[in-house]
Amino acid sequence: MPSLNMSGPFSLTEAEIDKQVTKKSPGNYALGEFKNNTFNVSYVGRADVDLNKRLKDWIGKYKQFKFSYADSVQAAFEKECNNYHDFNPPDNKIHPARPEGSNSKCPRCNVLG
Repeated sequence: MPSLNMSGPFSLTEAEIDKQVTKKSPGNYALGEFKNNTFNVSYVGRADVDLNKRLKDWIGKYKQFKFSYADSVQAAFEKECNNYHDFNPPDNKIHPARPEGSNSKCPRCNVLG
């Protein structure tokens, strides 16, 4: 069974984001809701610069979030692609886009992104 390998879930509020996501860093997130002992993933994404700031864009649209920091933009892109393929989130309408200025391909399906 696939794993997000992320911390959480936490309430998707400004206060909780500030409490949990304490460093400015690239990273990954999953948005959804914890029900029936499972975190139901509705959307996966990444931040190339500031995970805390990016998560705040989603306040009011989802109930909860999970997150992980990434060592680089490339690592965040690869994890986002893997999460996209593993969980097939219903709110992700298109394949994750590659980082700006990059020619990176998806590690799973070789899409240029």
